[in-house]
Amino acid sequence: MQTIPEETMLELELSRQIHAACIWEATARKIGNVHPLASFHNLHFTDFILSAGAIAPILCKTRKLGLANAIFESVKTTKTSVGTNTNLGIILLFAPVAFANNGAELKKEMQKAIADISIEETKIIYDAIRLASPGGMGKEPQADINEVPTCTLLEAMRLAQDRDLIAQQYADGYCAIFNDAIPTLGGALEQLGCMEGAIIFTHLYLMGKYPDSLILRKCGPNDAKESSERAKKVLEKQWPLKESGWAEFKDLDRWLRMEGNKRNPGATADLIAVTLFIALRLGQISLPLTFPWSDGIENALRRTAPDF
Repeated sequence: MQTIPEETMLELELSRQIHAACIWEATARKIGNVHPLASFHNLHFTDFILSAGAIAPILCKTRKLGLANAIFESVKTTKTSVGTNTNLGIILLFAPVAFANNGAELKKEMQKAIADISIEETKIIYDAIRLASPGGMGKEPQADINEVPTCTLLEAMRLAQDRDLIAQQYADGYCAIFNDAIPTLGGALEQLGCMEGAIIFTHLYLMGKYPDSLILRKCGPNDAKESSERAKKVLEKQWPLKESGWAEFKDLDRWLRMEGNKRNPGATADLIAVTLFIALRLGQISLPLTFPWSDGIENALRRTAPDF
């Protein structure tokens, strides 16, 4: 019997984890986001499923391809698969995690991978971002995405960290993920006993602590702040354990989806995806999933789903 090389086995495992994390994030019925029961006029749940399948075989080879090339090829393949930007934030966040080789030193290796990105590699990543054409990107006085970069990606992300949650993770070593999201996900899994509930709970928690930067770019600071305050209120009302929490959940979901889903908390969704990927890499959760997907909150989730 032919032995599969260790490198190939690692890539296969990474591909499974990347694919699972993307599918779980897209499938969980989070407020304001696309999910199986909620589409946008130009974006459907199936677009995210296709995108997950497109990037997993590429990002699992990030060490072989290099961070910049893996990011660019993932964006290009997504564009070919679905014709639009479904996952730029996910690609940017996943690549350093996939590059790290040692689970025990995951955070340290991720930080080193980001710090080692050269200006030439930064140019490739800028090309990838322009190809993805994310919404709400304005002109910036320093490290503007439409200009040729003159600094490293880490330096550019530090300049943008106050206005962009993805940049913030690059700038501070994914502190929001390791310090807040991973512990919250673990606690929610213990309390609720199901994966979907834990994902939704963590999404609400992160929205409450870190105002969504996609909402900030598209709608301004007032809407970003209001969405954050309202997410905190959902958990203060003890979602999903009390009916008052469900009422707040439903009201916030409706408000986020008004005006053509303009207040889409997409940056927070990207943080959820990388939280799931890192939790898989750390062994906090595993494949096959040992938790039921939805247990005890299923009927309540159906009751709060918007009509489409």
